[in-house]
Amino acid sequence: MLIVANWKAYIEDFEKAKKLFAISKKLMRTIDCNIVLAPPAPLLGALAFRNKSKIAFAAQDVSATTGGAETGEATVQAFATVGATYAIIGHSERRAVGDTDAIVAKKLAHALTQGLTPILCIGESEHDDEGRYLAVVREELTRAIEPLAPKERTEIIIAYEPLWAIGKNASAAIKTNDLTEMVLYIRKILAELLPGKSSAHSLVLYGGSVESGNIRALAATSGVDGFLVGHESVDPHAFTQLVKQLDQHQIRFDAGRA
Repeated sequence: MLIVANWKAYIEDFEKAKKLFAISKKLMRTIDCNIVLAPPAPLLGALAFRNKSKIAFAAQDVSATTGGAETGEATVQAFATVGATYAIIGHSERRAVGDTDAIVAKKLAHALTQGLTPILCIGESEHDDEGRYLAVVREELTRAIEPLAPKERTEIIIAYEPLWAIGKNASAAIKTNDLTEMVLYIRKILAELLPGKSSAHSLVLYGGSVESGNIRALAATSGVDGFLVGHESVDPHAFTQLVKQLDQHQIRFDAGRA
């Protein structure tokens, strides 16, 4: 299981950032899950540079440019230089301030050229009864990865984040049956877009009001490969409990397969 902790702009103090980093390193020594931290850009550089732990780091966003006279832009190469190995791209909060499908596709391509693993966020604003949300998800996914070469498409992680479930509490999270449906649907689209049977190896994450109280239920039967976690990832106690709950699920899952 993969847990991506998106700190957004919640963490602005370096001491708090170091504490969360230390907690994550401690958790990684005892769990069967992988943790990726996504701090704000300046803190990422301070934490990830010369990082020797098993914790990986992700950029919360990357520039659509590749450098030059672009004041204020943070390029993919700059993130790679300071130790990021993942990049969150197309998050709804970035789409809300202007990231179109075309910009998202460009950012994906830039990330891949520098060896960063893109975490592509997709998701509908409304889960309507007519099923129009399925077309929204298909369109976002298709427009983002169609411009890429077939092999490049296999390197992308998909994070399904329905907008109506983001930033709330567990009661607003997607229901397990609905998540199962969406994971299957996303895998169906990937099977159409990726070469051969490579889509079977693509990771699909879920994000949207994920907490310690619901993460095991969401993981149990949905087929997700992990979670993109927002506000719960910046509370040391809450994040610890969330990771431990998911790890307990993983241990039982592995035991069931043995």
